Amino acid sequence: MKRVAWTFGIFMALVIVLVVGLRHAPEKGVIVSPFLGKSAPQFTLPLLSDPAQQLDTAQLKGGWHLVNVWGTWCVECRAEHPALLAIQREGRVPIVGINWRDEDALALQWLAQLGNPYSIVGADRDGRVAIDWGVYAAPESFLVSPEGIVVEKQIGAMTAEDWQAKFLPHVTGGAPAAPATAGTGSGS
Repeated sequence: MKRVAWTFGIFMALVIVLVVGLRHAPEKGVIVSPFLGKSAPQFTLPLLSDPAQQLDTAQLKGGWHLVNVWGTWCVECRAEHPALLAIQREGRVPIVGINWRDEDALALQWLAQLGNPYSIVGADRDGRVAIDWGVYAAPESFLVSPEGIVVEKQIGAMTAEDWQAKFLPHVTGGAPAAPATAGTGSGS
């Protein structure tokens, strides 16, 4: 009986320590990206619309770009699509799509049916480029500065609120409402 009581007591002490630690953690719910403040990863991908043409890292320099990793198989990608279309309509930044581990025909059909928010889309058929960007679940979005530096990351579906509070202030020169770390978004 004493052994069970001791085991239960130790277990409860560990639970209490874990709960207190999580409640007082300064960055709970935040996954910090190793790319923030660093150059965008080097890559080259064939274009979804014309595999003879390419999308590469050099095309992300000279202006702000929102890089969005997505797939037709991704439920959250469908949920974020209206927000991407609204961002595209604003015309402040081009959205560069990386279609991740998808079938080209399905991706082209998706864009034809739902609308195309992307200025250009690379086809990451084997998923290696997304891995180089540190993506572990679609959708994920990255804001890249005119110098090619990743300044913001969104894990999960982009929302109008995320765009306005975290991303747009970088583009317009204002201070972001949230810390410049990778947010958790509405899902992944």
